[in-house]
Amino acid sequence: MSTFRVAGSSSVARAGFLSVSEVAVEGPGDERFERIVVHHPGAVVVVPVEGDAALLVRQFRAAVGGDLLEVPAGKRDVDGEPPEETARRELEEEIGRRPGRLVKLCEFFNSPGFCDEYSHVFLALDLETLPSAVSVNPEEREMTLHPVPLADVEELVARGDLTDAKSIVGLLLARRYLAGEYRGYRG
Repeated sequence: MSTFRVAGSSSVARAGFLSVSEVAVEGPGDERFERIVVHHPGAVVVVPVEGDAALLVRQFRAAVGGDLLEVPAGKRDVDGEPPEETARRELEEEIGRRPGRLVKLCEFFNSPGFCDEYSHVFLALDLETLPSAVSVNPEEREMTLHPVPLADVEELVARGDLTDAKSIVGLLLARRYLAGEYRGYRG
């Protein structure tokens, strides 16, 4: 059990869906220090699989100034919406597919050194193609779909073609699940 505890927090800034707080922490011997924490509503990550391929998207990411190859994902920005519903909605919006079955693979904190973003990762199977829908998000409208054989994932990571952590985690666990080596999240 940790001897550290959050002793207080004050709001520093808000920007869109994010907020920033200065958090007072007390440690052993009543030592006190401050940390900056970014608050995020959380996210879902979905690994859609058709046959032996995962359906990835390539999209522009302003934070890195370029395109990244990723699995579909999105913010948990609808109050009270269960993660499974957010996963279904994001999959429909980003790649026009509805999952017949969702398997929970894991949950994780993305960058707990400064941010409380918590992600729920799902494998989407038995996909149904939906009629085209136009997204209001400019980045989503320009996304391109890339089927990637699951057998190629480790090589894509090793070459630096796949650098998005949530995608790497989801794809590697999906491969293990589909190979019968992992039973899924049991939290």
